[in-house]
Amino acid sequence: MQAAKPSPLRTVVRWSVPVAALIVLAAWIYIAPPGLMGKLDAIGYAVCHRLDSHSLHIGSLEMPLCARCTGEFNAAAIGLLFQALVSPGSSRLPRRSLLAILIVFFLAFAFDGSNSYLALMKTTYPGAFRNIPNLYMTDNITRLFTGSGMGIAMSAVLYPLYNQSLWRAPRLQRALGWPQFGLLVGIILLVDLGALTGSAFILYPVAIISSLGVLALLSMVFSIVWIMLMRQDNVFENLRQLWLPALAGLTLAFVLILSIDLLRFSLTHTWSGFPGLTG
Repeated sequence: MQAAKPSPLRTVVRWSVPVAALIVLAAWIYIAPPGLMGKLDAIGYAVCHRLDSHSLHIGSLEMPLCARCTGEFNAAAIGLLFQALVSPGSSRLPRRSLLAILIVFFLAFAFDGSNSYLALMKTTYPGAFRNIPNLYMTDNITRLFTGSGMGIAMSAVLYPLYNQSLWRAPRLQRALGWPQFGLLVGIILLVDLGALTGSAFILYPVAIISSLGVLALLSMVFSIVWIMLMRQDNVFENLRQLWLPALAGLTLAFVLILSIDLLRFSLTHTWSGFPGLTG
């Protein structure tokens, strides 16, 4: 039996997505600061305040993301890759007891972030929120570890949901069990401890991985949106068939990053942290 020809709309989409990808990527490369670190800064710039005092440094060079976002997106990237290697195609969420730990990670992230934001506002605007006490003073060590917990939680939830959306026959097993979770936490803990040494040998890879984590998370979310819009839920059978939704997701991720970069730079005229905010 002869295979059905693709509809005119699908043919247009197949050609327009690669063209759009090239245009958006070229525009972003043009507006982003020069050099590899400049490009990584432009990715972080779209999702992070990038305050110098809240960031780790490679010598005098500020990381692309603040300490909390570095932990978050570095852990998310490692978590996604880890699950893809140990549980390829798995589509079941972690068991409830493990989800409870992930919720604790999220609450720690939210609580420490709120406490840090409160201190930032008090420092930046003397007299503001003076009746609301800080329970403790947050530092970059706390930011890094609570961010990493959030990144683990995000990857542990997003990875199986992504597989649920893609595959015609997803693997009906948990993407992350207790043994895998313990190993993942151990890996990220070692990376975080290495990052806190200030070694450029560790921090440069962390800068790259955390920035790629931003792209990975945004691309996966936009890929799911694309698949839903194209009504292609649960139709894919192998990785080769994913090139179009994956490219569409990456393109939409860069559209978002480009838009935020342009808006923020037009308002602040700097690729660094928000002017006027002090840590």
